Amino acid sequence: MGASANGVALPERLRLPVCFLGVFACYFYYGILQESITRGRYGEGAKQEKFKYALTLVFIQCVINAAFAKLLIQFFDAVKADRTRSWLYAACSLSYLGAMVSSNSALQFVSYPTQVLGKSCKPIPVMLLGVTLLRKKYPPAKYLCVLLIVAGVALFLYKPKKGAGSDDHVFGYGELLLLLSLTLDGLTGVSQDHMRAHYQTGSNHMMLNVNLWSTLFLGAGILFTGELWEFLSFTERYPSVIYNILLFGLTSALGQSFIFMTVVYFGPLTCSIITTTRKFFTILASVILFANPISTMQWVGTVLVFLGLGLDAKFGKGVKKTSH
Repeated sequence: MGASANGVALPERLRLPVCFLGVFACYFYYGILQESITRGRYGEGAKQEKFKYALTLVFIQCVINAAFAKLLIQFFDAVKADRTRSWLYAACSLSYLGAMVSSNSALQFVSYPTQVLGKSCKPIPVMLLGVTLLRKKYPPAKYLCVLLIVAGVALFLYKPKKGAGSDDHVFGYGELLLLLSLTLDGLTGVSQDHMRAHYQTGSNHMMLNVNLWSTLFLGAGILFTGELWEFLSFTERYPSVIYNILLFGLTSALGQSFIFMTVVYFGPLTCSIITTTRKFFTILASVILFANPISTMQWVGTVLVFLGLGLDAKFGKGVKKTSH
């Protein structure tokens, strides 16, 4: 895929700073909006409510992503025909969807720093699924990076017992949802690799079709469960949330397009370094803005995770495929 794939003609010296600032700004604000929507308190006193509409939130996000991708295709990518099979998009959207819903739902049980750190562990399911499904062989450096990440997450999630009567959990429902989200992220990556290898699927077409299928599945889900009507009733009571949700969807769509632009211009290595750096600052912002307390041991865990991710981006990319 050439540099013109997204039709964005930027001078070469401006490409990296524009991509970096685009990804950083969009996902930095995205993270703040996500936490303020899902962990915010609505109403006063005994009538306080929590936002419990994870499916509807992802549905709106997918609608905005699909509309944005359609605009990109219309203006910049109209010439290229898409030969990818519909069932592949449907399968990819199911895993992508499951990952997003479980990740958003996890925020009701864990803090945003825990969620971000958990989601930073993508190399683990990618490696496991690469070895088992795609029969890949990885260099020793890759295993060292994954070991650092696992150790960091273990330190971050470990909560020492406060006393005999303490009911503080080490691994609960929120962490289980993050684990599910990671597994589904790995499956999404495998199906996207298959599309690129066999059909040369363009990033905009992938963004459009995966989000369209997700919109279809989610639309059925929120109608069937009745969540849509509960959500509409909630927005009538607290109309201020609509503005945040629309901004959340817009930052998601813009962030996705900057990520694809980074991959087109510089490749996935630079993209993973940029997104890893962004995640660390998102954790810092969450700690400062939302007063999420982080212990010394959790800071050590955070440093280990990002050290592992950074080393993985630098040295862990030499993958040898034994069979397809």
